[in-house]
Amino acid sequence: MRWDDGGARVDAVSVGGMETCIQVPSWKLCFDIGRCPPSAARQRIVCFTHAHVDHMGGIAHHASLRDLMGMSPPLYLVPEPYVEDVRGLLEVWRRLDRSALPAEVRAVAPGDVVEVGKGRHIEVFRAYHRIPTVGYALRRRVGRLKPELAGLPGAEIGRLRSEGVPITNEVDEVEVAFCGDTTAAVLDREALPRSAKALVLECTFLDEEGASERASRTGHVHLGALAERAQLLSEVGAVLLTHFSARYAPARIVDRLDACLPAELRRKVTPLLPEAPWR
Repeated sequence: MRWDDGGARVDAVSVGGMETCIQVPSWKLCFDIGRCPPSAARQRIVCFTHAHVDHMGGIAHHASLRDLMGMSPPLYLVPEPYVEDVRGLLEVWRRLDRSALPAEVRAVAPGDVVEVGKGRHIEVFRAYHRIPTVGYALRRRVGRLKPELAGLPGAEIGRLRSEGVPITNEVDEVEVAFCGDTTAAVLDREALPRSAKALVLECTFLDEEGASERASRTGHVHLGALAERAQLLSEVGAVLLTHFSARYAPARIVDRLDACLPAELRRKVTPLLPEAPWR
């Protein structure tokens, strides 16, 4: 699915337990690779949230495709508890494949900042799954008109600029945030996803009986928890809901979103609906 409601284009596939890969082509990166869509090979950086197979299973295929196509080695950001095993996994594939599979594997932890270009950096925050998990925020430095100049005619602002008067302040905006697999506690405890122009958030379970208990036990979001936190998303520009369980038909997902979410939040939300192969 191609989604650009928050400004940055996102190419996404995500079905709970099956696969997740969220691409942000303008940043040349993706979040997680459960399997490796061919287009994901064009993304040099992969921000892995955790080590479940449906989020990391495509790593060797990604490295192999980039090598095959003569692209530069990928950079894999991996939560620190998994780094040595991921390096070992790639070594096993190198022996099996009889190839180099060049790749850099870098450990990250909540609070880390990874510079990826002029005015661009990736910030790591904690997520709340049943195994160690992180989320990522893509922050871009932009110039915003100084508040005291708001309301001035364009010609006057142009004159000030031509005279060398600073008319903007530099601010860091969260262009895209991705929370990986997590409970809704990520919205309670982490500021970065609450300020994103585009938030990619899982919602594995809807609102049927027992959904809350299953979400808590397995470390996922359920629809009721999201509805309860609508106010926390008031500053978010747009929300892509992903990772729905394959047991749900698309029509049912849309129906329950319409019924359960407050109108202001519902207008921001786009569901990434499971496609036919999973049903």
